[in-house]
Amino acid sequence: MTYNTSADAAQHDETFLAMQNALSGDQQHSVNGCRAALAQATISLNERFERGESVTGLVRLRSAIVDQLLTHLWLQYAGGLADDAALVAVGGYGRGELHPYSDVDIMILVADVLPHAAETKVSEFVAALWDIGLEIGHSVRNVAQCREQSEEDITVVTTLTEARLISGPVTLFSEMQAAVSADEIWPSDQFFAAKRNEQRARHHRYDDTAYKLEPNVKGSPGGLRDIQMIGWVAKRHFAVKTLDELVAHKFLTPGQLRVLNDGQEFLWRVRFGLHVLTGRREDRLLFDHQSRLAEMLGYEDATFTLAVEQMMQRYYRTVMELSRINEMLLQLFEEAILMDPDAEPQAINERFQIKNGFLQTTNDNVFELEPTALLEVFLLLQQRAEIRGVSALTIGLIKRNLYLIDEKFRQNPRNHELFLSILRAPAGVTHELRRMNSYGVLGLYIPSFGRIVGRMQYDLFHAYTVDEHTLFVVNNLRRFALTRFDHEYPHCSPLMQSFE
Repeated sequence: MTYNTSADAAQHDETFLAMQNALSGDQQHSVNGCRAALAQATISLNERFERGESVTGLVRLRSAIVDQLLTHLWLQYAGGLADDAALVAVGGYGRGELHPYSDVDIMILVADVLPHAAETKVSEFVAALWDIGLEIGHSVRNVAQCREQSEEDITVVTTLTEARLISGPVTLFSEMQAAVSADEIWPSDQFFAAKRNEQRARHHRYDDTAYKLEPNVKGSPGGLRDIQMIGWVAKRHFAVKTLDELVAHKFLTPGQLRVLNDGQEFLWRVRFGLHVLTGRREDRLLFDHQSRLAEMLGYEDATFTLAVEQMMQRYYRTVMELSRINEMLLQLFEEAILMDPDAEPQAINERFQIKNGFLQTTNDNVFELEPTALLEVFLLLQQRAEIRGVSALTIGLIKRNLYLIDEKFRQNPRNHELFLSILRAPAGVTHELRRMNSYGVLGLYIPSFGRIVGRMQYDLFHAYTVDEHTLFVVNNLRRFALTRFDHEYPHCSPLMQSFE
């Protein structure tokens, strides 16, 4: 998540300089010349990707190249509007992030209503962008309209939060930024609540799982949108420009920042590769693309696993880790933005308490002193329906203490008892098993399960990963055993319930 002018870092790059030379040599400012220059730049970046160059640099570089191209055409078509209009990058383009066939979202910010002649110039400019081969999303607004539309629509204010000036009056751009700031509209508590609900709705569209056979790299749980979600809330509440700054605010540890950056780098490689393979904007890891993408990314078949299975296992484990960090950070934001920091905790026992509706440890050393608490936390969540979830601090402590789940831990009779209590509970069995899997506990406690976490079977029959399929089986067996679901399984339920 960066908001600096990406051209600054690219000005000495060979592909960037080739574009610069092509545009300076295009004395007629022809659409054909710009189209050819863009096509050549795309080929160059794609070839560099296939040679294994850092995808982060390539994503930033494409943004810088498009900056250069748009500035060239803006001055040609709308140079006479220099004092009355600004060309602004928004959305992912505003962040300086463009994949080969990403939409290029722009806003033309005007000081006032444009005269007819100026409207014509703007229309010609946008048409030229389409003609040279860019997928353009555009709007024309004045400052008042930016504020009005932002007040009505959370997606508009989110887009403008990421705005970046490409060309035009700095004062006009600054006026727009002030008009849609948290001091004026969508204060951070309202913004956070709306974005959190938006994420929940998006996850629900993907059945609340990242472990489908054909996930969406951008929108599925644990995907790129979840990383962007963290950035949006951080920028709105803390006015930070990079995720790195959250470390200084003590909302991220250096290790968690590294996981976010590594996860984004991997997902960007997958997405960039999908664009190169398909020759279009494609965010879905469709079955038909997976084998070719694995080969492109350098995976090779091994004795017991295909290259595509290795790639997909890494994908699923990456998004699992990103989902965990997303949950933890959003919980931290909720505690900081919406909750009462001075609320009195309700003690459960010596190890756990409830504060603001969330389960948390009574101190930072609970798991070190009593490793069995790593299983007890899930039993308490199961037994106490009033608990809304696990506090961000406790999620972080679980992650940092996973090393305690060793062979001695597995052989401890107390842990056997706790795990069996979770399995025998009257409700919430599958829910807590999924949470244990998400937090990394289940795969360590049962190593054979850990080996299938994120594992896929490369065929169209298995719609989910092996671990997800296994948990579905547990869920269905569980429903067979409960009389309240007899109407769903009239043949299986009596049979299951007859077993002793």
